[in-house]
Amino acid sequence: MIDLWYKGAVIYCLDVEVYMDGNGDGVGDFVGLIDRLDYIAGLGINCIWLMPFYPTPNRDNGYDITDYYNVDPRLGTLGDFVEFTRQASHRGLRVIVDLVVNHTSTDHPWFQAACKDKNSKYRDYYVWAEEKPENAEEGVIFPGYQESTWTYNEEAGAYYFHRFYDHQADLNVANPEVREEIYKVMGFWLQLGVSGFRVDAVPFLIELEGIKDTAEAKDPLLFLKEIRNFLSWRRGDAIVLAEVNEPMDKIADYFGDGDRMQLLFSFLGNQTLTLALAREEATPLIEGLKAQPVPPDVGQWAYFVRNHDELTLDKLSDAEQNEILQRFGQDKEQVWIYDRGIRRRFPPLVDNDPRRIRLAYSLMLTLPGTPVLFYGEEIGMGDDLSIEERNAIRTPMQWSDQPNGGFSTADSDKLVRSVINEEPYGYQQLNVIAQRRDPGSLLNWMERAIRMRKECPEFGWGQWEIIETDNPAVFAHRCEWRKGTVIALHNLSSQSCVVSLQLKDEDANCLTDVLEDQPYEGVEQGCHDIELEGYGYRWFRVGGVHL
Repeated sequence: MIDLWYKGAVIYCLDVEVYMDGNGDGVGDFVGLIDRLDYIAGLGINCIWLMPFYPTPNRDNGYDITDYYNVDPRLGTLGDFVEFTRQASHRGLRVIVDLVVNHTSTDHPWFQAACKDKNSKYRDYYVWAEEKPENAEEGVIFPGYQESTWTYNEEAGAYYFHRFYDHQADLNVANPEVREEIYKVMGFWLQLGVSGFRVDAVPFLIELEGIKDTAEAKDPLLFLKEIRNFLSWRRGDAIVLAEVNEPMDKIADYFGDGDRMQLLFSFLGNQTLTLALAREEATPLIEGLKAQPVPPDVGQWAYFVRNHDELTLDKLSDAEQNEILQRFGQDKEQVWIYDRGIRRRFPPLVDNDPRRIRLAYSLMLTLPGTPVLFYGEEIGMGDDLSIEERNAIRTPMQWSDQPNGGFSTADSDKLVRSVINEEPYGYQQLNVIAQRRDPGSLLNWMERAIRMRKECPEFGWGQWEIIETDNPAVFAHRCEWRKGTVIALHNLSSQSCVVSLQLKDEDANCLTDVLEDQPYEGVEQGCHDIELEGYGYRWFRVGGVHL
């Protein structure tokens, strides 16, 4: 039987180097992370996603890798990693890791060997051109920070292709030897206890720019099926969570018939959710969800409010992007990046309004798919716009009001990245310890909401449908699975309302509140009119609570 554990998962993304410093050198590490596993398990998380932790020059937050088979010495050793996976398993936590095989660092031994010797086998690990292609300035991923996708290497005497920064040379995935290397990398980490991979930049992984006359060019998506087949043979329950931000007419190809990627991030869902929250209208989100293809039975959408990158808005029109900036009161020159997104966490977009923050995460937890949290979201962390590019939202985790937010005992000038220290998001006011002591804190709310999400498996496993309402600000939907039904209502407006729902007769028979933004009167049997406060939400189970 196929194990679809990810349909009931709540995934927690973290960066080891900024999570917890266990040895006092100013850099987070696996020793520190192990010490925080009880905290993560206590949140109700059951899957940890690790951002890159491999050896790296660290010019792109670890996404520029020099060794796929080791741990960055700053973060620990392979022994520390194995102890981490063992300790995580004891707490019922699965682990998935970033698989970054679209490119390597130009410091990687493969690339160094390729430059030194044209006859080396590693020369064909990368993509080369004798003359700079005419389209070299097209298709850059980081406008304003990247000028070209082809760069000349003096030692190699040729131009190499890089879809991302010039220090990240693209691998030639049409080369069977490169594919074998990728399988070895996956097999290595599977053997050390991981349950799968978050695959970085999948459309660019299968891109064959600069590669000609290959059989793979006819259908590069076949490589994704090969990856899935490898995982299935090595570990039947291993998953692939794919970063795919493609148009809707192409994105279903990444699911295939259930034989390619199991989970895809819902970038359209995220962007239309952001627009809906900005407008305080449900229509954008409804249209976005309906525009997505229905995943195959083993497939799943992964939903998020914020991820570890910029808040990408490329699926929206220029007018809609500007509307979001205006409605959230953001200075475009300060927050807009790469001509497509916002480099802020969510609380600063809504002036740290606890009602709007909880509304957004209640929505994420009830959308029909798998929710993904970015570390610090559970306490409402902010950002530091003085830090360049996307690192503004990758500041150290804030554990307490002790120096450095309890992240490290090192001097502050030794920290890998500075801790936020200005109100209202400074560690002195906003930290785990303070919120644990406050029954009304976001942290305590998040623990309860995640627990209730797990008690409502219909949200992750069930068939879903939109419920029509008489209020354009209210998003209502139902999910049904194995004779169980849950209904969620979210009022995106600041105005309270009594919303009339077009419920099925069997749904109106008995609606029991299981999570709500405040105490409400119970819904009378057969009633279709339901009260909601401004930015309010209510989760119902049809037919009574299952204990």
